[in-house]
Amino acid sequence: MKILIFFPFLFALLSEAGAQSDQSWQIEAKNIDPKNYFGVTVANGMIGLVSSTEPMKVKDVILNGAYDYYQRGRVSNILKTFNHVNMNLEVDGQRITRGNISNYQQTLDMNKASLTTSFDVQDKITVSHTLMALRHLPYTALTMVEIKAKKDVKITPMSVIEAPDHLTDVHNLYSEIDRPHVTIPLLTSIGKSPSGKLTVAVSNSFIFDEPHGLEPRLIHEDWDYNMHLLKFTKQLKAGETYKFAVVSSATCSSQYDDPMNEAERLTIFAKLEGTQRLLDRHLEAWNDLWKSDIVIDGDLQTQKDVRFALYHLYSFAREGTAYSLSPMGLSGLGYNGHVFWDTELWMYPPLLVMHPEIAKSLLEYRFQRLEAAKKNAFSHGYKGAMFPWESSAEGTEDTPVWALTGPFQQHITGCVGWAFWKYYQVTKDKIWLKERGYPILKEVADFWASRVERKGPGKYEINNVIGANEWQENIDNNAFTNGMVITVLRYATQAAKELSVASDPDWETVANNIPILKFPDGTTKENATYNGVEIKQADVNLLAYPLEFIIDPAQIEKDLRYYEPRMSPNGPAMGNSALSVIYSNLGKSDKAYELFNKSYKPNQVPPFGVLAETAGGTNPYFATGAGGFLQAVIFGFGGLQITDNGIIQNKRSLPKKWKSLKLIGVRTTKSEFMVK
Repeated sequence: MKILIFFPFLFALLSEAGAQSDQSWQIEAKNIDPKNYFGVTVANGMIGLVSSTEPMKVKDVILNGAYDYYQRGRVSNILKTFNHVNMNLEVDGQRITRGNISNYQQTLDMNKASLTTSFDVQDKITVSHTLMALRHLPYTALTMVEIKAKKDVKITPMSVIEAPDHLTDVHNLYSEIDRPHVTIPLLTSIGKSPSGKLTVAVSNSFIFDEPHGLEPRLIHEDWDYNMHLLKFTKQLKAGETYKFAVVSSATCSSQYDDPMNEAERLTIFAKLEGTQRLLDRHLEAWNDLWKSDIVIDGDLQTQKDVRFALYHLYSFAREGTAYSLSPMGLSGLGYNGHVFWDTELWMYPPLLVMHPEIAKSLLEYRFQRLEAAKKNAFSHGYKGAMFPWESSAEGTEDTPVWALTGPFQQHITGCVGWAFWKYYQVTKDKIWLKERGYPILKEVADFWASRVERKGPGKYEINNVIGANEWQENIDNNAFTNGMVITVLRYATQAAKELSVASDPDWETVANNIPILKFPDGTTKENATYNGVEIKQADVNLLAYPLEFIIDPAQIEKDLRYYEPRMSPNGPAMGNSALSVIYSNLGKSDKAYELFNKSYKPNQVPPFGVLAETAGGTNPYFATGAGGFLQAVIFGFGGLQITDNGIIQNKRSLPKKWKSLKLIGVRTTKSEFMVK
């Protein structure tokens, strides 16, 4: 069920309609500088379309679940497929470019998950170009174009398919399916991924408003092996407005055995649905997503920032799949599109409380790769399952060889088990626990029971690892790793009890004997040899949140005083967001708000404010950071906590600038309710 959470101080409840303006849903980009431009992504969990400064074009088309070896690192990369949503436009025979248009601006409508680009071509026409990755059709995009003529003019729009350089054996095809009531043009391309392992295919078709027989005459042009297009010409009178649409589908052999035919079938389906039906179903799907929302009254910019983060997490994942999230989502090739702990510890918790059905897909990704994780444990001399630090299609280790994080950042295995138990705490789905949750938790626990070095009571050590602070390699008894292992071993025992099955008593024995090291003054020590050097991000402090392993406020504050000054200003966003939650939990809302802003505002880049990984960075969109600062809102200022009794709310104080905070559509075991 859903929970509607309000705060005690919200004594005069405003309706959403009254409290929020349309501005809170719009992210605008004006005065765009092509040399300092970081695009925004429209995505549906399967395809990601990254905006461009070039009119009617996108920078990249990213296909989820498709990986091959190309470009860098000797490891798999998420696949950029054909650019099948690009368009060209000629006006009175002249091709438009960024250099001969004016008033170029772009607006992302988060409510509709659509990107609209508008511009003028001299004094002749005004163009509005709206792009969306259809939420209800996971492999299909819709482009809607509106051209307003200021004087008599001839326009020639073109739907273009271009192959990126890494695709091979490209074939371009054009066909028309003729029916008495309709003609269906199909612009199609098919090719191979760099190694030849995968086949990718795309297909496009125009949708016109004119009755059958009166549509514009279409002309197909093959320019070269890597690009072809379909175009038409139209004469417009001054004052006339002309509209048309293009539907574009992209598939891969990782999803379909016959991707070309499937791409064409999906395009035919979308064309015959028609623009309005496609739009209606897309908006209906997003309306369902936005039933789980965060509403901040009194701070419009923060409201937009928070929605922007939610929008990206909703866009990058989807229900009913076995795909996970990479740190950059579907915004490009950042981190090769691999899956790290970024999913389980940072992006997953907001999705779990807002849309557990989406969070379930992220867990299914891990479950379907359990056998690969067991093989990984075996190859390293351990039992159970050892999940890879970087995972892609098969679930084998995909970290570049030169990066020691691959074999040594083993806390990821604990993070996976932790996430699985959190899902059960929220949903209480005992069938899922039996079929999915416990099989994972058992193998995770078996791994750690075999991984510890048993040196006597209180000395079941975990040596030679890399912790959350990746700047210290091959260290012993890392605080976060050890704390996570203790936590997940106990979760495995608890899961067995829930199912009335016998657990291995050794799990509890191991948990009770893993050390958490301390300095002489009682401060938690990050690892056995830590000497106060600068750290990349929070490590020890994660024991307070999200692990809730350390619960004594005095200990939590002692650890904060020691480690917060040692966090690097060049570290990733997540460290500050975790500290923000901890300060909220301690009742220090001013300090929490300071760190909340620090966790993302310095990372925003123009013109949309998408997030880079670090302050001043240039590798957006950093979905991990979005997950982190959403946790600062939901679990910090919002006071939510995931417990064995489901989601509960603790009393919290808001930043002074905020009049109210509403967490709408949060999953709980109770019916909808309001707290005043």
